[in-house]
Amino acid sequence: MSDDKVWRILRRLKISLTRRHSWCVSTDSEFTTKAASIVGLYLSPPENAVVLSVDEKPAIQALEREQGWLRLPNGQAFRGYNHEYKRHGTTNLFAALEIATGLVRTGHYSKRKRKDFLDFMNDVIDGYDDKEIYVILDDLNTHKPKNDLWLKRHKNVHFYYTPTHASWLNQVEIWFSILWRRALKGASFTSYFKLRQAIDAFTEVYNETAAPFEWKAKEVHQANMKDNYKELRK
Repeated sequence: MSDDKVWRILRRLKISLTRRHSWCVSTDSEFTTKAASIVGLYLSPPENAVVLSVDEKPAIQALEREQGWLRLPNGQAFRGYNHEYKRHGTTNLFAALEIATGLVRTGHYSKRKRKDFLDFMNDVIDGYDDKEIYVILDDLNTHKPKNDLWLKRHKNVHFYYTPTHASWLNQVEIWFSILWRRALKGASFTSYFKLRQAIDAFTEVYNETAAPFEWKAKEVHQANMKDNYKELRK
């Protein structure tokens, strides 16, 4: 069989030798219970209560990218970024998305330890008086200590943890994606203070027209490993 025929077959079957498929399968034994509880909060939130989606985006780098004009041998020129850059520190971004309104509250921290998480949560819940507050977050050790004294002091706050490797169930991840695409991707910052200012400015503008995400999935299922390439293509 000639090389050309092999390539024709591969093209006909839409098989790319350079394409990568990756997956992250949750092995959480309580996946169904945890997922059902979270979906229930999205589709039918408790009356007179607040549902928040909380997470962190750690170590966002303030990269100063070299910019300028590049002239090609044919005389054409275009403006772009050099692949070289300078690092000017990082920020750990905490965010809380209010499910009913789409409003986002953020906080910047130099670290993301337990005390930083609690400081952010104290600031978030301060604006809700004595309402019942349901918080969706992952089971990071800073969120889930063995003896949670903070939760015991805040009887009106209830934590709902996403299953392991199922961050897609947390709606604030959608907002992080929007933030990255619209404000951070390819941007250049001369200091981490400028980075923080850019994030805060984007959040302020975003909140002016914020709207809740429409969650349609009434049921979610635990994915299984694929046994062969044919199944991956489905």
